[in-house]
Amino acid sequence: MTHFSVHEWGRVEVGTGGFSVSQAEILVAAARAHPLGGEDGGDILSDHRHYLRARQMVGVIAAPGCSLEILPKVDPEAPDEDAPTVRRRLVTLLDLALGLDLGNGAHAAMAHGADSLLDIIIRLFAEQLLAQVRRGLPRRYSLYEDDLPALRGRLNVVRQFTVHAVRPDRLACRYDVLSSNIPLTQVMKATVIFLAKLCHAPGTRRLLDELRFVLADISDVPPATLPWDKVRIDRTNRRWERLFLLARLLMKSDWQATRHSTGAREGISLLFPMNDLFEASVVTLLRRALSVRGIEVVEQGGLRHCLGDWAEGANCIGNVFQTKPDILLRHGSRILAVIDTKWKRLSADPLDQKKCVNQSDVYQMMAYARLYRCDRLMLLYPATSGAGSGIVRRFGIDGGPELLTLGRVDMAAYGNVIESHLMRLVGEVLDINHDTNIRDGRAGTNQHLHRGIA
Repeated sequence: MTHFSVHEWGRVEVGTGGFSVSQAEILVAAARAHPLGGEDGGDILSDHRHYLRARQMVGVIAAPGCSLEILPKVDPEAPDEDAPTVRRRLVTLLDLALGLDLGNGAHAAMAHGADSLLDIIIRLFAEQLLAQVRRGLPRRYSLYEDDLPALRGRLNVVRQFTVHAVRPDRLACRYDVLSSNIPLTQVMKATVIFLAKLCHAPGTRRLLDELRFVLADISDVPPATLPWDKVRIDRTNRRWERLFLLARLLMKSDWQATRHSTGAREGISLLFPMNDLFEASVVTLLRRALSVRGIEVVEQGGLRHCLGDWAEGANCIGNVFQTKPDILLRHGSRILAVIDTKWKRLSADPLDQKKCVNQSDVYQMMAYARLYRCDRLMLLYPATSGAGSGIVRRFGIDGGPELLTLGRVDMAAYGNVIESHLMRLVGEVLDINHDTNIRDGRAGTNQHLHRGIA
């Protein structure tokens, strides 16, 4: 098994000291088949004949005999950090963004010598599934039909008086059986079988082998026909919910760019756009920090339109060019701030007035200020190594009172530390301590947040 790890924008050789030509072709083909691969897969991997260059996706592409792990990196020009540190940071982001509740299990998996993100997730899945299996498999009543010598359950009248009209020794029965062979366990067994083909760590393979033995009585269902829609998570099997999320992550297109190709059963593409991962992590942490103050955090909401039909003497009602800010902070019916997240480097050069901010991003924030009647705006960036969290620059918008803040947050810290940094950033932008309604947590009618609503 040939395995390499690179950072975003990094390169891996094709030929001596790298992937073979055939392995590179397999990986490029997987990138091209990915829904977010773009033209010729160039949004994931760009093929330069003698080397492959990673783009702004992170995760793992695994194929028969080879795998490539892409790790996050904010500044393409900075030296690469050691892989275990970056991998631990990436697992934290995944935990926040996807709500997998990995906890200390991820660190335990890494302590077992997992040398890629895929190894870590497989180890986590195997350990958590084995723990639940030892507590007992979930069971449900399932309807069975059979021809029996004695009545069991209910009589299938139609079958009895057609097929068995001249067989009084046979009764067409319908009856319920409490069984563990249900859609949830079928998904778990299919995931175990699939991961066993990708796993090479001896310890993890032993766990998967034990799971296959324990699940031997569960039906084998091909990945393409797994009964995902028939799985029901309720109070009787709530402890299996996180495992089901992990199985979907590994086997199904369940989070934006995560994809298992049905055309390549031996491989997996477990990829995440860092822009989306960064945004989802920030949203999760802001919701934790601001909920006690009654501030709603709306992700990808707003949905107001920029333009509409013009009529003299009347206010325009927009109906085209819909907007979708990354994050809205709302208190009751009042929009307090608009935040857009950007997974890119923010200049630390004190002589750089623009701080490497794209002009199009500035125009976009100015439009948000107008559409959402909001005078507090923020562009939020990840901090580069050693820079730390904080406000980098404040801008005013010409002719108005609006404040556009450039902030950065250190995603290398632990979750509760990142949360406190975000709270401090937002507090400085909104001046929460001087707004008594927000400070005391007196919110509007709806304290809860729904994606896509403003």
